Amino acid sequence: MATGPIVTLTINPALDKSSNVSRIVPDNKLRCEPPNFEAGGGGINVAKAIHRLGGNPVAIFTVGGPTGQRLHKLVKSEGVETMVIETKQWTRENFHVLETSTGFQYRFGMPGTEMMPTEVRSILELMEEFDPKPSYIIASGSLSPGVPADFYGQIAQIADKQGAKFIADTSGDALRYATEAGVYLLKPNINELSELVGVDKLEMDEVDDAARALIIRGQCEIVVVSMGAMGAMLVTEDQVEHIPAPPVQPKSTVGAGDSMLAGIVWTLSQGKSYREAVRMGVACGTAATMNAGSELFKMQDVNRLMDWLNRYGKRYSAS
Repeated sequence: MATGPIVTLTINPALDKSSNVSRIVPDNKLRCEPPNFEAGGGGINVAKAIHRLGGNPVAIFTVGGPTGQRLHKLVKSEGVETMVIETKQWTRENFHVLETSTGFQYRFGMPGTEMMPTEVRSILELMEEFDPKPSYIIASGSLSPGVPADFYGQIAQIADKQGAKFIADTSGDALRYATEAGVYLLKPNINELSELVGVDKLEMDEVDDAARALIIRGQCEIVVVSMGAMGAMLVTEDQVEHIPAPPVQPKSTVGAGDSMLAGIVWTLSQGKSYREAVRMGVACGTAATMNAGSELFKMQDVNRLMDWLNRYGKRYSAS
């Protein structure tokens, strides 16, 4: 079992505002229901989910202005330990709308505000000096403008010096630089995996070989390919297994990937196997889709879905 804390890092968090409306009609004044506010951002969601599973993570994130202060209060209200880096610019705000007549969800993501070089350096210094040394560092989400593209690669080097297992859950150049520096676990979707191996498209029967290629290059130890409603594929140097997603009626996909990652890391931190970890990840991610807005999973749903996976989940392996 892991002894040091699980640390999550969110560079570009958001105050998530969600509401419902009967129907979205162009040019009309739309009467929305009272909004709900939640703290958003990849690492923050992961920390909240790990806490819900029974862990005590430390969430490190940036905060700026009144929106940042409100976001910070929301994270703390869930009992998650926090460490924040103050920024000059205000924390961004996202808006999610559920059209109740159709069940369609509209997600409006605002761009992050620019960070100053001194603020970026403050984050790196905080990670370098973190004590006690973390067992896992999870950097999740996009980078704000002003943050260098190789930032997660720098975090990977810091994690290596600290003896922490580093996990990067992002995309584009940020993901590429992280994998070039070397990470413990990757959780790409199929499109992100194809970018990492330098091909335009991957067929399903090519996914395991592409994931293993990253492992052979020494860029990571474990790849968990997220496949949405199809579940996930676990790939290690000598193991391939498809973990199916239990059938549910989804209401929202917001936070599902973060919930999945939380389930994986929390289970690994308890000394469990890769297979057990990915099953828990799929259960948590699927359970998150059963709730509207950006709400994460409920533990009773996770437990029920884990029971389904233990009873009906089919396994295959290849070397």
